[in-house]
Amino acid sequence: MGRIRILSDQVANQIAAGEVVDRPASVVKELLENALDAGATRVRVEVEAGGRKLIRIADDGHGMNRDDALLAFERHATSKLRTADDLLSISTLGFRGEALPSIASVARVTLETATGEDPTGTRMEIAGGKILHVDDAALPRGTTLAVADLFFNTPARRKFLRAENTELAHITALVTHYALVHPEMHFELLSASHTIVSAPPVARIAERIYQIFGKDTLAQLLPVAAEAPLAHGGLPEPPPWKRDPDEPARDPGWLRLSGFYSKPELQKLNRNSIYIFINKRLIRDRSLLHAITEAYRNIIPPTSFPVVLLFLEMPPEEVDVNVHPAKTEVRFRQQSLIHDFVRDSLRTALIQSRPAAGFLAALGSSPAASPSLMPPATSPLPGSPEPVPGSAEAGLAGGAPPESEPFAGSTDAEPFQLTPHLPAAAPGRLPFDASSFRSGGWGNQQAWGEAAAALFQPGILPQAEDCSPNHAVSADSAATATAQIEAEQAAANLNHLGSLRPLGQLRESFILATGEDGLWIIDQHVAHERVLFEKILRDRQVEHVQRQRLLMPMLVELKPAQMVVFARIAEELESNGFEVEPFGPQTLAVKAAPVGLEGAALERMLAEVIEQSSADSLEPERNEDLTALRTRIAASIACHSAIKVNTPLDPVRMEWLLLELAKTKHPTSCPHGRPIALLYSWKEIQRAFHRI
Repeated sequence: MGRIRILSDQVANQIAAGEVVDRPASVVKELLENALDAGATRVRVEVEAGGRKLIRIADDGHGMNRDDALLAFERHATSKLRTADDLLSISTLGFRGEALPSIASVARVTLETATGEDPTGTRMEIAGGKILHVDDAALPRGTTLAVADLFFNTPARRKFLRAENTELAHITALVTHYALVHPEMHFELLSASHTIVSAPPVARIAERIYQIFGKDTLAQLLPVAAEAPLAHGGLPEPPPWKRDPDEPARDPGWLRLSGFYSKPELQKLNRNSIYIFINKRLIRDRSLLHAITEAYRNIIPPTSFPVVLLFLEMPPEEVDVNVHPAKTEVRFRQQSLIHDFVRDSLRTALIQSRPAAGFLAALGSSPAASPSLMPPATSPLPGSPEPVPGSAEAGLAGGAPPESEPFAGSTDAEPFQLTPHLPAAAPGRLPFDASSFRSGGWGNQQAWGEAAAALFQPGILPQAEDCSPNHAVSADSAATATAQIEAEQAAANLNHLGSLRPLGQLRESFILATGEDGLWIIDQHVAHERVLFEKILRDRQVEHVQRQRLLMPMLVELKPAQMVVFARIAEELESNGFEVEPFGPQTLAVKAAPVGLEGAALERMLAEVIEQSSADSLEPERNEDLTALRTRIAASIACHSAIKVNTPLDPVRMEWLLLELAKTKHPTSCPHGRPIALLYSWKEIQRAFHRI
């Protein structure tokens, strides 16, 4: 008798369930996406015991008749595909027909569905993949699926589930994400008779952010929108002699981007606050993560990451979503074009907005990863690869993103529940007072750096004022609030730097200036550093770098490994104004340097660049490209050549520095990510004196 045999359908379904369903949030994801594909306008999600005991999802979509309901639990039965060619242009969230049979094989499932056109609906009961009952029932239009006792027949899988709070956090994150991308729909999430998410329909995503996360969160985000044509829809255009003259011109298709990005002062130590939607599908893509990191290069520190919520729209044939069992990864037909489009769109938005850092907000804006607020060692996406514990969170230095890089590296800790609807956190582990959320907002005295740790984190849903489940924010109030916040954001920027009037210096290190917006405090060292950095890059681009010869060559001692690094970057150092030659096996002789660098500052600058390049050379997956090396050298030269602290400046020189800073592209921060100018706004001053 042969060794090879065909597995039964039940075993095959359980194997498929291992790929599609790994936790309760995976079940919610599949059923929620089915509801969205069914054209639902209202979705209600109920969970018990973190989804282990019960998951019930009800929608008002088009529903199913009796025959469709029976076929839906067969493997690879779907209404969304007909031929193999349909796989090349998938516009629905689900399409494989594996989710329902996989879920039914490891749980007790009850389906209630009706089309609204047939006289009766259908009620089915399934346990472990076996149909127990199929009955007619009087039901409203739509579908309700109840999944009870998940993994009841696979106890080994059940043992791998996390604590109830953790599983509930994953479900909360998932519902929140889809509520953000579908502001026109009504979403509800309930657990143990408590409402966690209640989001009535609104007109815009900005109103949805205000509705769920509150006005303080929305105030820290800026909108972005851009579009670009695709090259013939990603398909090569045939040459003229092969083109059918009767064939209509091919529509090239469009690539559109919208969403929100954070101000430079809001920084995180991991990528867990970057969310990307492709055609309203939540995904993780290393190429796009790299594009976002590149957009913020030399604006925030290289070890910090922004908060970004991006929505990309493109023709379905431009993206292949059939490359991951849980559909959380995609492959683009024109990956380089999309990468550059996202990078340049965000970079342009940062240049145009030039957001000013608020004085009070900047007090707590140091980068915070808040790993204890994340689900244990996992990406926010159900079904995503588990990250490597303790993996590096530093940003990519440049070049193509490595294939081996994990999504995130949070620690194995339970998430904290900061809303009154979720179970309380473990005592003594709360990083800041949660009572401010319950009282209806964070308030100006709560440092944003602490509160921002919860931004877009799974399970952490600070409620806006009057936004409790019993008093949901209406569309009109949300629209009014978002309009007011957008007006304040437009006013608080650095476009008026050239019109500021300097008052003097604070301890010969900070320039005090006044403007229409309020009182400005400018760090003279990092302001001059930004001016020099952009000038060095411009001069390098046109090969017009100014250098000065030293009276006596400066000798610099290096280690053998550093000499190897120097040989790799020597050509770029020469293009930036250096004249350096080996002077023995472990010694360099510096004969010329860029204008402004001399003495100890010159030696420290060279040592800094070589040391940083040495660290990267030890990690093959982070080999930097020429642009990254060029900006690194420019940033180091600017830092060591800029005006130092404790340096007196006369009024003329202060005015010159403010005018030059106003001409730069990114006056918000120095090349290393430190803020340049802080605004103590007129409203904050009035509030401090109890005038308002």
